[in-house]
Amino acid sequence: MTSDLGPWEPMAPDEVTALLRAVDRPWWIAGGWALDLHLGRQTRPHDDTDVLILRDDQLAMQEALGGWDLHAADPPGSLRPWRPGEILPAAVHDVWCRRTPESPWSLQVMIDDASDGTWTYRRDARIQRPVAELDAGACHGDPRVLSPEIQLLQKSKTPRPKDEADFQMMKDVLDPDQRAWLVRSLTLTSPEHPWLGQL
Repeated sequence: MTSDLGPWEPMAPDEVTALLRAVDRPWWIAGGWALDLHLGRQTRPHDDTDVLILRDDQLAMQEALGGWDLHAADPPGSLRPWRPGEILPAAVHDVWCRRTPESPWSLQVMIDDASDGTWTYRRDARIQRPVAELDAGACHGDPRVLSPEIQLLQKSKTPRPKDEADFQMMKDVLDPDQRAWLVRSLTLTSPEHPWLGQL
């Protein structure tokens, strides 16, 4: 994939796992790969590879990517270098990563907020979840994978064709608790959302 900000050659999830294995803070494979890993099979091509971290752990992730070329989406839609040791502003939620300035982008780190062990959805603070419940686990237990109902909520705002495809693939795979949580969350954030009628 090529964006206005440069070409992408996304890392495979097993490459991400090897790269980040030593990080002693929680992180999760997110995005479309999270759903495919939950299913145990790749269902479509992926233009990028996303990793979710919590804001308090951003410097641990920066250290793990030491020597990489890291750029914060600040403001969104543009990139600027993420300086070593810099705590990113609260409005920054995405970091693009590549091995060198000449390399394609290969990893996107997404930053979410949590406090006292509770994760908060960035688009609606009424939606919260214990951090311990963000884990879905891949079919083979490695890497850590964002729970599918949380990933679908992330995809629900202005869904693109690939987000619609991901929802259609996952809606009948969710267990009753996952489905109920997604219904409650969508009812709060977007009570007219078309996915509600399918859940």
